[in-house]
Amino acid sequence: MTSAAKVPYDEFSLFAGNISEYGLAAAPHPQVTRIDTTLEDARQISALRWGNTPPKIVFVHGSAQNAHTWDTVCLALGEAVLAIDLPGHGHSSWRDDGDYTPRSLALDIAPIIERHAPTAAVVCGMSLGGLTTLALAYHRPDLVARLTMIDITPGVTPEKAKAITDFVNGPQSFTSFDELLARTIEHNPTRSESSLRRGILHNARQLEDLSWVWRYDRRGHPRREPGSNVAAGMWEMIERLPCPLTLVRGGVSPVVDDADVAELKRRKPDAMVHVVDGAGHSVQGDRPLELATLLRHEL
Repeated sequence: MTSAAKVPYDEFSLFAGNISEYGLAAAPHPQVTRIDTTLEDARQISALRWGNTPPKIVFVHGSAQNAHTWDTVCLALGEAVLAIDLPGHGHSSWRDDGDYTPRSLALDIAPIIERHAPTAAVVCGMSLGGLTTLALAYHRPDLVARLTMIDITPGVTPEKAKAITDFVNGPQSFTSFDELLARTIEHNPTRSESSLRRGILHNARQLEDLSWVWRYDRRGHPRREPGSNVAAGMWEMIERLPCPLTLVRGGVSPVVDDADVAELKRRKPDAMVHVVDGAGHSVQGDRPLELATLLRHEL
């Protein structure tokens, strides 16, 4: 792919690549539909609904990602799920105030969960999505029967997340797909090129001049985020959390350290902790089959 041509994009045409790469016994054309929920201020929250029965799992992605980050996990699970595009990401509306903090995002996604997945067995959030689902579980416990947080705790700091925020806060526009792919490969050296190509097509868009830009609202990603100030007061939320909590930690990720795990166990002694060997911060991208197995045990 180069800047010389318009690149066609159909978000539902790429699943065969996920299936082939991971050798999945899944239909090449799974039943996936895009649904939208209108908030009181007329903004739209968009999501992918897998299957036609009540979703068993709700997925909430991390900063600068979108609902398609869970595609391989969803295909491996073969269950009815709801994967949400956070505000300012994917196909959801941007916030006029640029406020993409966990508490604000939790209030935004509550209506779509209440409408489409009120009986889900698990709500699973990664990174910023993990903090968002923690806030959701605290403020709307009726919507979260069990919480799974992927490679995030309130102990996150700018230093731990530096490599991630440096990538997110890098260039916004690229003259060609190949330029964008090269930067993404540099940041994800352990991920396959085919996986990264799919991810870019879902997370970037091509302009009329054939250049490429990221889809997410960069106003919500200041250099402090995710940082300790964003998660202020959230350890106390974990202490008061009424539902079971599981932390899935990437084995080679710097975002969650041993001190964070110890604090988690101190605040909520019955919390379960799993380490996925070889996974970085985005466990769902690095080790999707292992994550699917862990989630299946929580259903």
